[in-house]
Parts: sequence; structure tokens; C-alpha cells
Amino acid sequence: MDRLVGIGEAAKTLGVSITTLRRWEAEGKLVAEHTAGGHRRYDLAKLRPDLFRAEAEANRRTIAYARVSSHDQRDDLERQKQVLELYCARQGWTFEVIADLGSGMNCHKKGLKRLLDEVIEGRIGRLVITHKDRLLRFGAELVFAICEAKQVEVVILNQDEDTTFEEDLASDVLEIITVFSARLYGSRSRKNRKLLEDVKKAVDASC
Repeated sequence: MDRLVGIGEAAKTLGVSITTLRRWEAEGKLVAEHTAGGHRRYDLAKLRPDLFRAEAEANRRTIAYARVSSHDQRDDLERQKQVLELYCARQGWTFEVIADLGSGMNCHKKGLKRLLDEVIEGRIGRLVITHKDRLLRFGAELVFAICEAKQVEVVILNQDEDTTFEEDLASDVLEIITVFSARLYGSRSRKNRKLLEDVKKAVDASC
């Protein structure tokens, strides 16, 4: 929809006559813009902002976001994506799936950063996730607050606790230990391998 239109189209959009529109302009109730050639143009975004809000809402997309912590959980990532795709398709939404493979405590994942950019830029109208902690292990509430401020609807398919909470949290902790031990001992050192083996045994025993 063009924002700047001639007097005839402006009158039609407002549901009044051209004479009425001219009278309103003479009374100062509205102001016309002028082209370089001196022709009047009316800004519909100012005259009928509701039309442009509705159009903007219609153009905002649905994003479905899926995440797992480690490469060992790739099958779970595919299951998440399938669940999200099926749900969105059943609602008749036009959607895109963004998937991340990384710790729920890592705020710098490529997919998450792209998602936040889209929300902040106002290009998303709806966010769909399977569980709250698929977004972030800690900090999801902040993202939800940003979504609320940007009028993004958040749909969480499962409001109960994620059934893989313990395994996923253990993977997050293991990833952190892996990074720090590699920095401390070197990624290929014997000490590093021994520490990781011991941690993995402890994690497996606890799960």
C-alpha cells in the first residue's frame, strides 16, 4: 500500500467526498504534502494508521526455534523440528524454523542471535518453541520480556518441565568443563583427556 496518494484516493480511503477533504484541509484538520510539481499528496499512514498497522502485522512472520546442547542430541533436534513444523502447519501459519546446536547457557549461538535481531527489528509476530528451556537455560524470561515489548506472541507447546532436563543440563556443564580444561591443560593433553573421561563417568552415573 502506497503511503502518499492523490486527493481522490485519499477521499475514497476515508469514505468522504473530495469537497469534504478540501474543507478539512482549509480548516487545518489535515495537512497535505506537495510534490515538486505542486501536486497535493496525502499520507495515508497519518490519515488511517490502523490500515498500516494491520498490514505490518500481516507481514510479520512466525519463527519456530529448536535447540539441543550437544552433537549427541541431533536426533532430538530433528524431533523438535518435526514437532514444531507439524504444529505450525496445522495452524496454517507461514513459518521458518531456526535451529541451534549449543549450550542453553550460551547466549551467543548463531541462531539465537539471528532470532533476537529479527524480534528487535519487528519482523517477527510469533515465536514457537517446544519448551521454555529450549530457548535458554537461564535468561529465557528476559527474551520473553523483549518479545512482549515488541508485541511478539510466544507459543510454548509444552508448559511442563522438559523431559530431558537432567541430560541437557549435564551436557551444558560438561561443555563448560571441556572449554576450561582445554584452556588449562591444552585440548590434546593427557591431563585434559583424563579429566573429561572422569567427568563423563560422573555425569553418566548421575543421570
